[in-house]
Amino acid sequence: MINPFVTNGYAGPEYFCDRVQETAILRDLLLNENNVALISPRRLGKTGLIWHVFNNEDIRNSHYCFVVDIYATKNLSDFVNMLGKAVIDELRPKGKKAWEKFINIVSSLRSEISFDVHGVPSWNMGLGTINNNPAVTLDEIFSYLNQADKPCLVAIDEFQQITKYEDDTIEATIRTYVQRCTNAHFIFSGSQRHIMNGMFTSPSRPFYQSVTIMNLQPLDLEVYTDFCVGKFEEADKRLDRNVVALLYNRFDAVTSYMHRILNVLYSKTEKGQECKPEMVDEAIDFILRLSSDTYESLYYQMPEKQRMLFLAIAREGKASSITGGAFINKHKLNSASSVNSALKGLLEKDFITVNKNIYSVYDQFFPLWLKFKGII
Repeated sequence: MINPFVTNGYAGPEYFCDRVQETAILRDLLLNENNVALISPRRLGKTGLIWHVFNNEDIRNSHYCFVVDIYATKNLSDFVNMLGKAVIDELRPKGKKAWEKFINIVSSLRSEISFDVHGVPSWNMGLGTINNNPAVTLDEIFSYLNQADKPCLVAIDEFQQITKYEDDTIEATIRTYVQRCTNAHFIFSGSQRHIMNGMFTSPSRPFYQSVTIMNLQPLDLEVYTDFCVGKFEEADKRLDRNVVALLYNRFDAVTSYMHRILNVLYSKTEKGQECKPEMVDEAIDFILRLSSDTYESLYYQMPEKQRMLFLAIAREGKASSITGGAFINKHKLNSASSVNSALKGLLEKDFITVNKNIYSVYDQFFPLWLKFKGII
């Protein structure tokens, strides 16, 4: 039996917890030809929900479903690359009839698409490859979506990333293509709430009033606890319900962190034995030891002023008024302008996050590692 607390990707409905109402709402919106903006903090389960909905039989049998993660993209060229790769990866296992039409339409890159010994295509281009005229390729991909032999559903994950592109017309460009694409509907998924809300609710922005907005909330504690206890019981193991409550409160109900720790706890609990709250810290330390080199590298690569501000926010847990004299004096920082400069760098690199002017370290394991190493 595989570990039911999956830490990477979507493993199937039996490993997916709840979201019954959200699944039904998103499924119905898509089947009724709506575009959707799905907004929540990262690691709360947006991508898993999308895959879960796309795995629904009504949708899977009647649509082509594409999931595009644009978090690492920096420009239109990268965006087009990831979109094209998502399309070819989805169509490849469906046979020649499915992918041949796409290959024929995307003529600008036909010479770049390779084929294996069985004649099956592969999208081997890395980020930065499509440099000549990505706008032409984008037009071709949307042309395919409009001509595909099935309706298409396209989920673009971390959609707020396009606001960081140098091309300030990118929102209008994509909005125009989406508006004209009658054979496809879209999920725009994003984790930076203030940016996503601005994109879809500001009258001056191209995507204004073009989508139905869904805000994803944390899982209900009782429902999540029942799921976790049930998975332990299926393997003849027991889980103290207080373990889940402890993790839920400690990690602000963020599913990814809880699942990662429960993955370790599940593996360390023998059949017939019970997982108890006192095992939690040992599991966290196990994760921190495995990740120590990564965190150490990230920490020491930060410029000094960014590192000092990062430590200050990590000590606070949730920090406000960080350019105020009280915060600066308490943490022995430089001037407000120096804090603002460091803050910009930390936000751009996703080392910290902000919600309603409250700053916190984005990766909740990072402050734990700082404590584990005795740095704070």
